[in-house]
Amino acid sequence: MSDAMKSVAIVRKIERPNTKQFIGKIFKDFLEFHGDRLFADDGAIVGGIASLDGIPVTVIGIQKGHTLEENVACNFGAPNPEGYRKALRLMKQAEKFHRPVITFINTAGAFCGIGAEERGQGEAIARNLMEMSRLKTPIISIFIGEGGSGGALALAVGDCVWMLEHGMYSVLSPEGFASILWRDSSRAAEAAALMKMTARDLLQNEVIDRMFIEPREGLENNLEYTTAEIKSALLETIPELMGMDLGHLLEKRYQRFRKFGEFVE
Repeated sequence: MSDAMKSVAIVRKIERPNTKQFIGKIFKDFLEFHGDRLFADDGAIVGGIASLDGIPVTVIGIQKGHTLEENVACNFGAPNPEGYRKALRLMKQAEKFHRPVITFINTAGAFCGIGAEERGQGEAIARNLMEMSRLKTPIISIFIGEGGSGGALALAVGDCVWMLEHGMYSVLSPEGFASILWRDSSRAAEAAALMKMTARDLLQNEVIDRMFIEPREGLENNLEYTTAEIKSALLETIPELMGMDLGHLLEKRYQRFRKFGEFVE
């Protein structure tokens, strides 16, 4: 098994800490908000306001469960359009009160059911990309597990994009990639290595800005180690971003993502 596929197996473990666990360790006084004010509340995305050592912040993340019942409740971490619209509602609220936005990402991808498509899944993701690119408040996006395609990107247009050591970010799953490229999903390990989807690959290619080493005994056995590192980084970075001229902040964010378009061209 390739090193990339080993990371895939690690982030897919049912025991891996989820967004709510990260929020509970890093922030205080988390108050969760619900609903997109259009259709429904989506359990796959949690969000609200919290305190980071006295700094008011907006926290949004994609939630996965540890049991079958929990995963059914959060749709196995596959958001519907109302989830992305709830996230955008909270981001616009953060902009109004000039609170920094912190997102946690862990999804194999957006839900691709008929209902989600009927309610505008593609439009909801595209609108998040557009609105986040010009949101007038700092955004920090942190990949704590899987990062699949537009479903992950819809919460990842940040001024800083960070990732845990075994996180991953790709256009689709290794199994899907292998099925399309070779018509053989059993070659997923080979595909994972080819896709350059690991934190180390992404850091080297400047897709992410920072990687957090995970404890050897497993993230689920020592979550405090990693959350302490993330909290320290947030406390260092947020004041810098908040003190930046707004026009400069938005221009830097634009240029950060524009360079990937130039690379493709």
